[in-house]
Amino acid sequence: MTKKDTILFAGTRLFAEKGFSDTSMAELAEINNIASATIFYHFKNKEELFLAVLKNVKNEIIQSFEEYFKTKKFESGLEMVEGVISFFIYMAGQKEEWFLLLHRHHPYRLAEVNPTCRNHLEEIYNCFTDIFERAIRLGKKDGSIRDISTHKTALIVLSMVDGIIRFKTYQLYNAGALYNDLIDLCRTMLKA
Repeated sequence: MTKKDTILFAGTRLFAEKGFSDTSMAELAEINNIASATIFYHFKNKEELFLAVLKNVKNEIIQSFEEYFKTKKFESGLEMVEGVISFFIYMAGQKEEWFLLLHRHHPYRLAEVNPTCRNHLEEIYNCFTDIFERAIRLGKKDGSIRDISTHKTALIVLSMVDGIIRFKTYQLYNAGALYNDLIDLCRTMLKA
């Protein structure tokens, strides 16, 4: 792993755990056992590092879903929706720091004034929405999903899944305990 990759990895963890304001470049240097100048060689300031972390998380999420779809075949669109929900929750458990970072307030405040940040967030959420839309379109075509608004339904399913992941992220409720109910509700909502 290069120094830059090491900084990004540690930065992801710190921004996720402490938030943007409470993460210091000095602490990041200390964790990586490097000089602060090394961080500033790769990233001119904390905001640039944060944007690089967000871009990296975006790329990792997209790559994770691409790899998932290479290994999975679905008999119907409804089955694909259920598979995507399962993988989404699995990924959130495996990469908690990604979702904790996405559930923090700072990225959205920064996106109001920083087009690069806004673009990264839009690409992440468009990835999620597009995947659910693809599954819903397939289900409508194969008859496993009733005739409903593809985009609005994808947003609703995404909101339900993301809401459950937030419970887990903030350790308010065990997301696994809601999994079967989530699948049943989605099946009932979508089924033809």
